[in-house]
Amino acid sequence: MPPTLPPGLQQSSLKALVVNLVAPAAAVLTVHRVLAALGLDFHLRFGVVVLLAVLSVPATFAARVQLNAWSVRRRARRAGAVLPPRWDGKRIGNFDILAHALERSQNGYIGEGVWDRIEELNNLYEIDLVWTPLYFTADVNVIKTLLATGFEHFEKGPTLRETLDTLLGTGVFNSDGEMWKWHRTMTRPYFSRDRISHFEIFGRHADFAIKKMQDRFCEGRALDFQALSRFTLDSASEFLFGTNVNSLQTDLPYAHNDPKVALYAREIFSEAFLGAQNAIVTRLRIGSLWRFNEFFKDAAAEHMHIIDQFLKPILEAAIKKRNQTKLAGLDASTEEQEDETLLGNLVKITDDPKVLRDETLNILLAGRDTTATTLTFVVYMLCLYPEVLKRLRAEILDHIGPNAMPTFDDIRTMKYLRAVLNETLRLFPPVPLNIRVANQDTTVPNPNSNKPPIFVPKGVGVAYSVLHMHRREDLWGPDALEFDPDRFLDDRLNKYFTKNPMIFLPFNAGPRICLGQQFAYNESSFFLIRLLQSFSDMELDLAAQPPSAFPPAEWAHCEGQKGREKVRAKAHLTTYVEGGLWVKMSERDLTCNV
Repeated sequence: MPPTLPPGLQQSSLKALVVNLVAPAAAVLTVHRVLAALGLDFHLRFGVVVLLAVLSVPATFAARVQLNAWSVRRRARRAGAVLPPRWDGKRIGNFDILAHALERSQNGYIGEGVWDRIEELNNLYEIDLVWTPLYFTADVNVIKTLLATGFEHFEKGPTLRETLDTLLGTGVFNSDGEMWKWHRTMTRPYFSRDRISHFEIFGRHADFAIKKMQDRFCEGRALDFQALSRFTLDSASEFLFGTNVNSLQTDLPYAHNDPKVALYAREIFSEAFLGAQNAIVTRLRIGSLWRFNEFFKDAAAEHMHIIDQFLKPILEAAIKKRNQTKLAGLDASTEEQEDETLLGNLVKITDDPKVLRDETLNILLAGRDTTATTLTFVVYMLCLYPEVLKRLRAEILDHIGPNAMPTFDDIRTMKYLRAVLNETLRLFPPVPLNIRVANQDTTVPNPNSNKPPIFVPKGVGVAYSVLHMHRREDLWGPDALEFDPDRFLDDRLNKYFTKNPMIFLPFNAGPRICLGQQFAYNESSFFLIRLLQSFSDMELDLAAQPPSAFPPAEWAHCEGQKGREKVRAKAHLTTYVEGGLWVKMSERDLTCNV
């Protein structure tokens, strides 16, 4: 539900405006009155007041910045800590770094921009973007502190929560403290093994998606697998809320060079999801300036209106069912029933429409995006590495056969399947970047273990990149930039990962570790098994790929995965392929009706 006021006019923004504009103006007015009381000449008095009026706002702001910097240095010394190295640009406010980051987010490789000096500056540094300090890290011990050992000292924080509020509201991914604990406690039972090992829902949605693939390939056309992977939205909505949003019922998109492209009826719910995420990520990229950018209009509001229109009947139906149960005198206990959905249990606890909407959207977003992202990039890797496809399909046929439905135990025994998933998650984690904010003055380990810890002032955010940590050669070996599933099976597993599991965090860690981790693994595994039972070969159709989505030619000269890219990987809140992943596949037994 969109806020009643645009973000730039909400309470916290107005408060900041008062502090930065009204307070200096009041000071100037006070000076004017003092000068008048002293009997200064009107023209002199007027000149002084005008000069002070012009200088008061930047002078006040600069004084606050300098005073805060002095305070931070003093507090760091008292804590026996040091400040991280800084990346300072050549322009005031580091606007050149901000411009570079925005340009790289559009045209560069995934993770480029503000992260460009992460290796040079030893995986931890500070940038003051528009005079707002922010730390950046890909250090495993710092990330471990943020997520686990120092968990109580870091949170989402009020500034980040407000930035994400339009999309995530007060849901589990955008809350702290008791509200977060309540969401977490309420959600956890719905991701137990007993629930996520029932594959009937996965099976129906996977088979429906594969049938749509078969139909498209029988037409001799390419298919955007990334668009097809929205079947995970249908699967997650039915699993968690008992209602299928039917996002795959509409036709799949056609390639830009296909004569039928104009006939494609767009799937507005999935596109609204994407549009809202892009709007929110723009806020994150430009920092505190986003309030000015959206001073009169919430950039995500139109997308959220579409999403809310889809969610509204689902929530109303759940509340109605709860009320009918009460009237029938059957609501004797709030204990969850075995076949009860997450939403069904939630409406027993609250009928607050905002709480219901926020939690529903948070879980739906997570249930859809993590699995859809994983499947998209696994298929991409199988197209790039046919030898991996051949070996994975052989394992599937050996363990399960060409037609049988996989079980939970089947999936557990398929080690190469898990290795392919893990290696894809390593190179393309669903949530590549994240942030935590210090809720008190604290410290994190110094990447240089011979030096004092790094001081983190209260209110300062620490952005961490799982993407960069996953590709560090000192953590994963000299071939860290290469795609090789065997690193999760051979002696490299014990040499690198087993001795330090925190180097692999596709689903976060610590108390906020993703509750849907096994849900994502199971659904991804199940679908890949059904997919490779049906198709023996797959390849990218680069002619169908939008020209704007091709990697620049110079990437081909880079080492590792970057040098092999055929499409552009990007990230909003999650990783995705720009322009879609256009593929063609051949079946083991082609039975097209022509």
